[in-house]
Parts: sequence; C-alpha cells; structure tokens
Amino acid sequence: MEKYQHVRFRWWNQVDLDKAREELGAFKPSVKQLPTGGFDLYKDDKRELTAASDTLVAHLSGFRAVLTQKEAKPFTRRDAELREKIIQLYPQNRPTPFPWEWSPEPKFQVEE
Repeated sequence: MEKYQHVRFRWWNQVDLDKAREELGAFKPSVKQLPTGGFDLYKDDKRELTAASDTLVAHLSGFRAVLTQKEAKPFTRRDAELREKIIQLYPQNRPTPFPWEWSPEPKFQVEE
C-alpha cells in the first residue's frame, strides 16, 4: 500500500474558499497566511485553505485541490468523507478539458 496522493481540478470557475471553509467546518480548515504589504494583482488567486481528517490532508486553492497522506494507511470514515467533499467541490481529474495530463485516482482502502 502506498501513500494516497491525488490532485483534483475545477475548470471554469473557482471555488469560493470562504464557502468551502464553512462546508468543511468539521475538518478544522485553516487559511494559509500570505505575506502582507506591497502590491499584488493576484493576491486573491494565491489564497489557500487546508483541511485535515484522521490521515488525509487537503490543500485547496481556487482551481486545484491536492489530497495527500503523510503515511500509507487505510482511510477512516472521516477520511472518506473529506475525500467525497473535495471531489464534489473539484469534479475534474485533469487540469484542462483537453485530453492530456490525465490524473487517475490511486487505489485506497477504507477501514471497517
């Protein structure tokens, strides 16, 4: 069994990270703190949110979510729930509608 690592995408409109933070409230989401000051045209595009369950961590940005485990373990029910919520928010498994850069989901187990 290998560590679970998978990337999910949105194509046309970005996730509202404030709403996602509310939806993922059970997973104690936190906002990544970015440096302040200066002028940055893309500061809203750099926002990131992190949510964690028992063994699974999700790093979310406007158009991409990265799901990862630190150790290779079977998913708990909470892990499976977090994975499902992320798949609902980020329904695509490749970065563009064009047929390249396919990102198949790795196999995983859910403990009984």
